[in-house]
Amino acid sequence: MNAKSNIATVVAALCAAVVLSGCGTTPLDRGVSGAGIGAAAGAIGGAVVGAPGTGAAIGAAIGGAAGALTDPDQVDLGRPIWK
Repeated sequence: MNAKSNIATVVAALCAAVVLSGCGTTPLDRGVSGAGIGAAAGAIGGAVVGAPGTGAAIGAAIGGAAGALTDPDQVDLGRPIWK
């Protein structure tokens, strides 16, 4: 793979983390679920470029922030599995 396709994959994974970071109704629930989804997406994207740990950390931060800063009216994936 070339660098351009690697970057596109990472960007797509991070965008997916932001879009999918919305389970729960409280900011804490949404932040936790967003961080988990973001970490998974970031690890996949990071694995493409050889840095899954870094990708997971970045994805968790972005997903957690997006989950905590949005409300259920903006993004709602339902009740979190831990409740």
